[in-house]
Order: sequence, then C-alpha cells, then structure tokens
Amino acid sequence: MPAAYIIAEVTITNEDQMKLYREWSTRAMQEFAAEVLVRGGRVEPLEGEWNPQRVVVLKFSDLATAQAYYRSETYTHARKVREGAGSIRMFAVEGV
Repeated sequence: MPAAYIIAEVTITNEDQMKLYREWSTRAMQEFAAEVLVRGGRVEPLEGEWNPQRVVVLKFSDLATAQAYYRSETYTHARKVREGAGSIRMFAVEGV
C-alpha cells in the first residue's frame, strides 16, 4: 500500500491563536504517527502564481490513515481552535 501525504498551504492572520492550533494538530499527528516532512521554512516559488506564506507536508502510512487523522476528534478540535486565525488549503495524495 502506498504512503499518503497531506499537503497544506497556510495563511496566518492571528499568530497566538495559530500557535494553539499547532499544539492540537501536533497531538493529532502523534496519534496517527504522522511524519512531519515540512512545517514552515522558507518558500521559494519556482513556477506559476503561487507564493504561500507557510507550507506543511505530513507523511502517513496510507491514505486511510491520513483521512482518519483529518476526521479525528483531536484534529476536529484543532480546526475549531484555528477558526479566525488564518486559512488553510489542504489535500491528501497517495505517493511513494
């Protein structure tokens, strides 16, 4: 079964509130054994009209686990905590 990745583009409007979101999302990552590949860091656009403020890439054992992480009680709470702190565009993708 191929690994799966959650990729998120994050825009932060309230850093203090987003910090609390990161605490809860980290708990969810630990519950589902997510491997953090990218969490912040400098972004260097190479092609197209895209310049995200922050990028996150998480690796999961498979797509079902990535979906379970997203739907979990812990991550659902994290999303509620994040409301009004910024915006996220996120997707899951199978990979190698």
